[in-house]
Amino acid sequence: MATKRDNQSPSLDLSQLRTFLTVADHLSFSAAARRLGLSQSAVSQHVRRLERTMEVALLSRDTHRVALTAEGEALIAIARSMLELNEDAFRSIGAAVPRGRVRFGVSEDFALSRLPDLLRRFRLSHPAIDLELTVGLSVHLHRQLRARELDLVLAKRSADVGRARLVFDDRLVWVGAPNLRLERGRAVPLITYPPPSVTRERAMQALEHSSRSYHLACTSGSLSGLRAAALAGLGVLPFSRSLIPEGLVEVGRRDLPRLGDTEFVLVTRRATVPAATQAVIDAVLADHRELYPATSSPH
Repeated sequence: MATKRDNQSPSLDLSQLRTFLTVADHLSFSAAARRLGLSQSAVSQHVRRLERTMEVALLSRDTHRVALTAEGEALIAIARSMLELNEDAFRSIGAAVPRGRVRFGVSEDFALSRLPDLLRRFRLSHPAIDLELTVGLSVHLHRQLRARELDLVLAKRSADVGRARLVFDDRLVWVGAPNLRLERGRAVPLITYPPPSVTRERAMQALEHSSRSYHLACTSGSLSGLRAAALAGLGVLPFSRSLIPEGLVEVGRRDLPRLGDTEFVLVTRRATVPAATQAVIDAVLADHRELYPATSSPH
């Protein structure tokens, strides 16, 4: 449960209240997920975090049914009033709502994990902002930003990146199919992005420094392609631990060298950015504060 710090009352998160009301309306987590355009796990996380903040159980659930507790019933009217006040505030200052186009570059690493939920929430809360999304390798995105082809980049930090805002740091690990077995003494089958790639270079250096031979089992510029190869058991893939694609697991802890850490950063060309770009930055930072509320690092 949440603890009060410095005699200050905890604050309620409006997105969590909205999720709670949707679950209460449908008495179903899956129906609420469809209604909100979120994953069912994201809906469950919102409710659990709201319960931790309130320090009470708001819903009782088992494998067959979802029901409101007495505390949940009491919260409904208050939550609706808070959300209505929030909407009134935005209507009253509608002229100040950020609007415009933002050319947003996002690393491939997010494509099958955090990105869909983040974009759905942003589109619903900022309908006046036109997002032009580019998904690619981190190094390519940083180059496009310097060439003024992008306004904002969320990607791994690379050596030539100057001013950047840390979103979170993560551990690079080896991932593969759950039933993958690496044979001792055999060359490591490597699945990786094509060069230039931060994780490809890190993996090759780690293997060479540990005197492990390897061969390229698959190279793909698409995360979907890398995931398919790994699921098929073709080899191991170096990847960020908190963003491991669905169906894959961490492997080779004893048999493969450590890959170290990497940083995911937000980068702009200038320190001062338009309101629309700042809205995207705020949404990304809020998304990762919710994902890792206790620390800036997901280790």
